[in-house]
Amino acid sequence: MNESRASRNSAVAVLIIGGLFFVFGFVTWLNGALIPFLTIACELDHVQAYFVTLVFYIAYMVMALPMSLVLRRTGYKNGLALGLVIMAVGALIFVPAAMVRMYSVFLAGLFVLGTGLTILQTAANPYIVLIGPVDTAAVRISIMGLLNKGAGVVAPLLFTALVLADISQFTVGNIESLSPADKLVRLDELSRRLIEPYLAMAGVLVLLAAYIKLSPLPNPEFADKDAASAAPLSVLRHPKLVLGAVTLFFYVGAEVVAGDTIALFGRDLGVVHFGGLTAYTMAFMKCGYLLGVIAIPRWISQERALVVSAALGIFLSILVLVGSMESDRFWTAAFAWTGAPGVPYVVLFVALFGLANALVWPAVWPMALRGLDKNETATGSALLIMGIAGGAIVPVIFGALTESSVDPRMAYGIMLPCYLFILYYALAGHKLDQWVRGSTQTAVGTR
Repeated sequence: MNESRASRNSAVAVLIIGGLFFVFGFVTWLNGALIPFLTIACELDHVQAYFVTLVFYIAYMVMALPMSLVLRRTGYKNGLALGLVIMAVGALIFVPAAMVRMYSVFLAGLFVLGTGLTILQTAANPYIVLIGPVDTAAVRISIMGLLNKGAGVVAPLLFTALVLADISQFTVGNIESLSPADKLVRLDELSRRLIEPYLAMAGVLVLLAAYIKLSPLPNPEFADKDAASAAPLSVLRHPKLVLGAVTLFFYVGAEVVAGDTIALFGRDLGVVHFGGLTAYTMAFMKCGYLLGVIAIPRWISQERALVVSAALGIFLSILVLVGSMESDRFWTAAFAWTGAPGVPYVVLFVALFGLANALVWPAVWPMALRGLDKNETATGSALLIMGIAGGAIVPVIFGALTESSVDPRMAYGIMLPCYLFILYYALAGHKLDQWVRGSTQTAVGTR
């Protein structure tokens, strides 16, 4: 009876956390459609546009450790509800931002949204890793990823339908042809399209917070709160953890570039349906997650999947740099059956980064946390969450490269060092148990 009840509780926990991963994805991947929208509404250049990702993802770095301390005080369940309420506040900030069309206020809202997501991610990711066998953790995270990236497909398409309708009338040429007074009216009109969607988002987030508070979600205790808080830097003695955080920095940077730059890149190339291009990246990412659920660990290990992902990322990076910016024949030949509008070679290759990225996050988490005790896991998870700051830094570098390059493809060269480090971690970094090889040998000899 007890085992049956525990099994039901575990299944309920997975369903609830799965719902939260859908929320993560919906809020996160709205940025891909939001960037070209704000570029027009707030009259931004490429560097300014990617401040959207800068403030959203820098929240993970700034707030990860403070939120882990909050999590220890509130517990997992209350912490998840608190994170959703914080996100609702961030969504509400978009209302005055849209009314006054002030970019800095939009950025403040995005930072608050990122802060709420930080506490949710800090709680949910280790929860999924620890809820079952470590060897199948990548499968569980892949299932969460399917929900996350499923939301990533829905979010830009819904945003395009609700907010980007008739966006062609707001091209730079059309806007600049207006008188200053008419231009101001048109841009204010465009900005205020955000009010109703973000009010609705805030309402949904508050309802979800209430549901989490009242749900039967298990609320595991930290093994030893005093020990865990006494020496938070002790986790730095685990090289596989530290290098895992660095790997996630490069991975999230590459993931955000693939998902959040493709719309603006497509707009610059003249792709009419640019607002929905993030959905292309997310669709390929979902395919990657499905492959992971089927193949790991049945036919391929987590480590081998990471090697394949990194190698594919390197290969696609090279294709983007040399691919055609006009022809869509490859899309027509390979993907016309989907019914989705065609895109040029280079846009397709950027979207295919989603396939390369899919299994990196689910593979790195169990590899990085393996060997940590329960007291170290929460702090170690916060350290890994800090790696999400790559989504703040790498896209801004991408934007600067775009501004300084005649060929917009060249900025995607930033992807090569990202995938090269992921490849290093897959081949060697995750195997390091000690920073000094001699220490490992001594430890082995004393057993």
